[in-house]
Amino acid sequence: MYNNFVVEGEKMATEIIQHQGLTIEGIFALDVWISENHSLLTKFDEVLHAISRKDLERISSLKTPNQVLVVCKVPTYDLDLPTINNSLTLFLDDLQNPGNLGSILRIADWYGMPYVFCSKNCVDAFNSKVIQASMGAFLRVKIVVTDFFSLQERCPNLPSFAAVLEGEDVFKANLPTNGLLIIGNEGAGVSKRIKEQATHLVRIPKGKNGGAESLNAAVATGILCAALHSL
Repeated sequence: MYNNFVVEGEKMATEIIQHQGLTIEGIFALDVWISENHSLLTKFDEVLHAISRKDLERISSLKTPNQVLVVCKVPTYDLDLPTINNSLTLFLDDLQNPGNLGSILRIADWYGMPYVFCSKNCVDAFNSKVIQASMGAFLRVKIVVTDFFSLQERCPNLPSFAAVLEGEDVFKANLPTNGLLIIGNEGAGVSKRIKEQATHLVRIPKGKNGGAESLNAAVATGILCAALHSL
């Protein structure tokens, strides 16, 4: 297993190359893009490959390929326990939709969250659809695949907020400003075992005439993050 992921498109490729925090395994680009970005590519001669538009179309996952595709090594991160204990971070419990995960990474990036933790059964955070939906947020938010209970053992005093329909109104609850916000699977919600271990159960209250059964996971995450950051 190569443990690599693919980034496509001029904007994100440029971000990746400038970021300097990832190991780049290969840059596959049209001659015109290479010529226009020559100053960015001086350190990448060994992994830079000029290819034809036809070949780019063959290897691209996009319906309309751009001018460049970059192959990177999936990053690994150590857990900075003091940072985790003093910040608001996210734990995603078996989230399955790549669009949701990408949007949630953007939300975490917007609020300056240092980590997003994904359960082992979550959709792959470096899936090409997640990467595209994240709009570069994966470069600034540390994504760690871990078990909730392992994380709880490492941070035993960290408050945790499980987003559930039967929880306390998040806008009225007396909550700490640091903790782990738990977002459940799109269909099943937060698992029973995790829910039982959470220190707080929170919900987003429906409007007076609200009729929807539930909210999209990414939309709910955005509302909950806004509420918790306003404490």
